[in-house]
Amino acid sequence: MLRHLDTKRTYGHNVQLASLLCVTAGFVNAAGFLGFSVLTTNVTGHAALFAEQIASQNWKTARVVGLWMFLFLAGAFVSSLIVSWIGRNQRFSYVIPLMIETAILLIVAVFGYTYDHTLVDKELFAGGLLFAMGLQNALVSIVSSSVVRTTHLTGTFTDIGIELAQLIQKGNEDSKALKARIKLRLVIIFFFMCGALCGAYLFHYTGFIAFYIPAFILSYTLLTDIYRIRIKRFYQRLKSA
Repeated sequence: MLRHLDTKRTYGHNVQLASLLCVTAGFVNAAGFLGFSVLTTNVTGHAALFAEQIASQNWKTARVVGLWMFLFLAGAFVSSLIVSWIGRNQRFSYVIPLMIETAILLIVAVFGYTYDHTLVDKELFAGGLLFAMGLQNALVSIVSSSVVRTTHLTGTFTDIGIELAQLIQKGNEDSKALKARIKLRLVIIFFFMCGALCGAYLFHYTGFIAFYIPAFILSYTLLTDIYRIRIKRFYQRLKSA
């Protein structure tokens, strides 16, 4: 689901990618909001908050919100840079960004209990999660050629609205492709919501330990892809022997 790019990529790869990483993003969004009172998977709301804090001349909070937006951007930049350095067609170009994201989630899971509701702690923990989600969003966008977005739903709902309108138009010859795209959008929304519900529920009962769950999902995603590559190479060697 991660290593296949461009023409080698199938609809099934995108569905698998959306199902696993949208659960992760939804989980982090809900758990991050409950833990730090900050939306940690997108920057749309932060733009309004940033403007409001500047208008109120609350420069300290404005600086923090501005830093959060920058960290999301920095995560996307770093993810894209890593893939570019390794090479888009290298099979393990996605490993480093996902490992960094997993490490950040584990840090929140292990040290989240130290959060004391100060602005500095909120800045660090929420900023780390925004950086991680920037990493993931850029990586998924690169891998899927911008077909799948995992950390927010605004664009997904917009796309569904457009495609539903196109679908009901008479004489539309591309209805099969439209239906496939709509199904993919629905998968994204469904698994994001499932992740958000699980994140909210588990955080209420376990606190920051809940962040082990998205870290586990990312580890599973990585290991599954790596394992499949090794199995494929093993069979190729058997055939050539």
